[in-house]
Amino acid sequence: MENDLDDLSFVIAFPLPFRVLFLAGAGILGWAANLHGLRLLGVDAASALDLRAHERESPPPLPLLVDDRRARAALTASALCSPVYRLAFGYALWCLAAWVLYRYATHGSAVLVDFFKHIPAVCALVVLVFMLFPYDVMQKRQRDAFLLSIKRCISSPINHRIFFSDVVFADIFTSYAKVLGDVWLSLCMLLPGGSLLTPPKQYGWYRWILPTIMSLPYLVRFRQCIVEYTSPSNDSHRPLWNAVKYASSFPVIFLSAAQRLVLSDLIAKKGDRVVEEAWHGEHALFRLWLLAALVNSLYSFWWDVTYDWGFDLLQFTPESNRHHHLRVRRPSPPRAVNPPAIQEREESVASRLKSATPSPSPPPLLAPSHPPASQHSHPVGVHPYGLRSRLLYPLPIYPLALFINLVLRLTWSIKLSSHLHAKVQGEGSFFIFWVEVAELVRRWVWVFIRVEWEIVRRAEDGARRTVMSGESAVDADHESFELVNAGVDEPLLRDRHG
Repeated sequence: MENDLDDLSFVIAFPLPFRVLFLAGAGILGWAANLHGLRLLGVDAASALDLRAHERESPPPLPLLVDDRRARAALTASALCSPVYRLAFGYALWCLAAWVLYRYATHGSAVLVDFFKHIPAVCALVVLVFMLFPYDVMQKRQRDAFLLSIKRCISSPINHRIFFSDVVFADIFTSYAKVLGDVWLSLCMLLPGGSLLTPPKQYGWYRWILPTIMSLPYLVRFRQCIVEYTSPSNDSHRPLWNAVKYASSFPVIFLSAAQRLVLSDLIAKKGDRVVEEAWHGEHALFRLWLLAALVNSLYSFWWDVTYDWGFDLLQFTPESNRHHHLRVRRPSPPRAVNPPAIQEREESVASRLKSATPSPSPPPLLAPSHPPASQHSHPVGVHPYGLRSRLLYPLPIYPLALFINLVLRLTWSIKLSSHLHAKVQGEGSFFIFWVEVAELVRRWVWVFIRVEWEIVRRAEDGARRTVMSGESAVDADHESFELVNAGVDEPLLRDRHG
């Protein structure tokens, strides 16, 4: 009874429509903080997220603050986060004013809540109008970028390039799966006949609307993975396995909606007291849902650690095989001895090739005039505590991020399982609300390390391409040496290398 009263007071003070608006504003503020934090950590977020067109074609080896030119370029990141901060501030002022007006009008009385439910309805409607407003007010560039990202994620052609910024956007979108379901419930509450005090009843085929809406973010991300897998330039099965990860969310969502059938069957056998129980292990649908939730949570955590963050902690492939492509093969000497004149020219060519061959050591991350991006730098090839060889942030950040990710991934079933909301202090419970907030915090931390790994991965890919091009040049010169040995005259050698 005490829990029911606490839940009712929370619903009266902070009804579901205002909670949805709060979580949307938290996402805007979190994105601004991501851009700002990446800049403070010395990471060029604009380059990593493909936000600067002139760097899309040939990204720099490591977009950090390496010199004055790069420092000036990185300052443009402040131009990215400042408008988003202003947008979040204006949004927060409007929603706060509406909530204060609602609180003043209702005086905490349950009788007046539904009488003044038009206040959150008008607040949400004004937010929607401003989001679609065609004139240059309220940070139009950021609003247009948001709408364009939605359009690219949902309706881009199958052969369209999947930008890294769209991947990050769609992944953030999956953290709003429960919030999207709350949007549908809020709409039902605000319509005539609905109530802000109790969630709408879902009967018949209506019960499948909520899980379908919650599955949309995963469907978007699933589509992106399939597009990447079917791309002509793709030669890996990784996008397919990533698509399986997002597909594993669908059974959790829809089996949760089917738990109402479980209750119906058990009530027919045991009576109404079953409603008060949280465990229904004797029913096959309940066990199947529990298995699906466990598989989805553990698979998602493993993918985050191994592929989204690039750590070796849970990697099954031996480290030596994973990083074999980064090894530099030194040029071998000619296989035959030439006359002294030609041999002298060959040694000159070999010395120039050696000086042109890139060193296997990584380029300096920061100029001496800037502090290092991490006080815990490690030489390439050393993987501290199962992480990876190149870390751009201070080392203590990573175990904290891993712990937060693991704990909150295991609560994933609560956010995706609509039937659990009625078990924990009601649909609008304080507990469920803070679980949603915690998921946004987890995703906020995830973005920092995901962008960092993208930067490191691009640097490694660039190093591998440089090594391969260097090896091709060495092989071509070896062929010229062998041709000389086979009788090619000296003027030809002079034409190729002189």
